[in-house]
Amino acid sequence: MARAIILVLDSFGIGAAPDAKKFGDSGANTFLHIAEKYQQVFDKPINLPELTQLGLVDACQAAANCQVPHQEISHRKGAYAYAAEISSGKDTPSGHWEMMGVPVLFEWSYFDNKTHSFNEALITKINQATGYNGMLANCHGSGTDIIAQYGEEHIKTGLPICYTSADSVFQVAAHEEHFGLDNLYQYCETVRKVLDESEFNIGRVIARPFIGDNPKNFTRTGNRRDYSVLPPAPTVLDKITQAGGTVISVGKIADIFAHQGITAKTKATGIDALVDATIAHLKTADDNSLIFTNLVNFDQDFGHRRDPLGYAQALEKFDKRLPEIYQQMKADDLLFLIADHGCDPTWPGSDHTREYVPILAYHSHIKAIDLGERKTFADLGQTIAELFNIEPMKYGTSFLTQLN
Repeated sequence: MARAIILVLDSFGIGAAPDAKKFGDSGANTFLHIAEKYQQVFDKPINLPELTQLGLVDACQAAANCQVPHQEISHRKGAYAYAAEISSGKDTPSGHWEMMGVPVLFEWSYFDNKTHSFNEALITKINQATGYNGMLANCHGSGTDIIAQYGEEHIKTGLPICYTSADSVFQVAAHEEHFGLDNLYQYCETVRKVLDESEFNIGRVIARPFIGDNPKNFTRTGNRRDYSVLPPAPTVLDKITQAGGTVISVGKIADIFAHQGITAKTKATGIDALVDATIAHLKTADDNSLIFTNLVNFDQDFGHRRDPLGYAQALEKFDKRLPEIYQQMKADDLLFLIADHGCDPTWPGSDHTREYVPILAYHSHIKAIDLGERKTFADLGQTIAELFNIEPMKYGTSFLTQLN
């Protein structure tokens, strides 16, 4: 039985989805706008030879009917597609669950009030459950801006910094030394329980630890932890593990799936470290294994921070590492690259964008294949289900037989 590797380029959209207008995202295109900004600043096209050979540029140009500035290549060596999302939101759990065969067809709850996001009743319940006499912020905000604004007060008062975004999230920032990492995790676990017992259907509680001694050097660390609700139905991951296969989580995958359907997990900080961990597992993983990696830094470091040049340069560095992954793949291994949503760094605001995502596939003897438009991210999950010879999922259409 072959192995499969999934690399999620977190936030790497390739053009406004058919329903983008509903989300206020008509015209968003993470990849195109990154490439255009790169060309404008450096007077040369972005250089992504490996991703371009896999069909990334072709997928984007087909999805958005556009021309992407890029370095030309001599040949193709992968299957490529562009996929729309049928889930109701443009958030991380919805995107990941859908790609594993379980789209989110219900509505999440959101904290819509920008300046007083959490109502008094919820705050009272959280304070009583956690033993704290208050919280700071209680608003929408960018994580780096939030800790710069409230970090010193947090250290002085010992109160957690609680905030949200356009996603269905309750985020808690706290200093690793002054507040304590274990204390932060315990606080978030308690908030998760309070929300589960409330009228709110909130997808994630996120622990956002940071270090530093003043607003100029406050820095978030790699010890983030996500506390997610369970997917509404068994995913491909559950079915693989139930059938005796192995699912290896690298990065925040285990958190996204509430640790359900996961056999082993490795945490890592930064794109290089996440790729290193993936390669390490490729060297040791048995057949009938799925290695599932989320490259969160594209989203949190560049998409949300509206840094198109940083995003472009990170893509170029990642592109150079793909051959290292190929070298560790067995002849029958299959590699898939996908994204969970967009986060166009040139778009107004700092939130995710509703976009098509690329699906790129590679194995050692693959030919260039255009897989066209896919109506749901769940096509990947259905393909994985067929590859692992497990019960088909309710959603999605497999493209495994086309990967000749």
